[in-house]
Amino acid sequence: MRGRDHVTRRLEGKVALVTGGTTGIGAATVARLSEEGARVWFTGSKEAEAAALCAATGAVFRKLRVQDASSWPGLIDEILGAEGRLDIAFANAGTESGDASIEEVGIEGWDHVVAVNQTGVMLTVQHAIRGMKRNPDGPRGAIIVNSSMNATRPLGNYVTYSVTKAAVCALAKSAAVHCGQQGYAIRVNAILPGVVETPLIQQIMNAQPDPAAARAIYEGMAPMKRMAQLHEVAGLVAYLASDEAAFISGAEYAIDGATTAGMMGV
Repeated sequence: MRGRDHVTRRLEGKVALVTGGTTGIGAATVARLSEEGARVWFTGSKEAEAAALCAATGAVFRKLRVQDASSWPGLIDEILGAEGRLDIAFANAGTESGDASIEEVGIEGWDHVVAVNQTGVMLTVQHAIRGMKRNPDGPRGAIIVNSSMNATRPLGNYVTYSVTKAAVCALAKSAAVHCGQQGYAIRVNAILPGVVETPLIQQIMNAQPDPAAARAIYEGMAPMKRMAQLHEVAGLVAYLASDEAAFISGAEYAIDGATTAGMMGV
């Protein structure tokens, strides 16, 4: 695939968990971590997409709602029972469904987005740490939280999404400090993608009366004048998951083509 000819096997022997792994950034990361040598487990709700991804990568799929606290201990036990360890967790699952502006958002929509984007991430990080503490060589691993550039540049029409994406940055930092203070070799970081050319974004553009104009709007948001590609975001996750990032914890990594770096001017 384009941009992947440099991929190494730096994750050989590691075991990874990706939430929301059936499409978009999650699916690209399942593929990338697998290519780099990791044994990958992933969760989600889209079973047909999951089956195709398993066939292509050898990854293992389990249907799971990240906000369902009762399902997490069993999943971690299953991974550790089958693989003997857990080294990497990518808290990727997220949603915008039911969101709106501060004036229009209903409590049902607010609660749903908070449950997936905030509580789901908390449960992922919490149970990943608990699993990594059971590794044969002691508590060690890398956890990556998928936030958004909207953590620092909130959207007026998606208040809950913006709030939750800011909240999980604080969660990642709190978890990183905790792990360090406890003496765990467990690192926690957040990535903040800008506009990524996912299948969903492609569908939105193609559904417009002028798809080329819609694409120009998305591409014009970044000073680099393009959208991020899926393999670029997956590559950042792979780096943060690797031993090359052994002293990086509690950090936020923007991957947005300088969108949030400053004003473009007129």
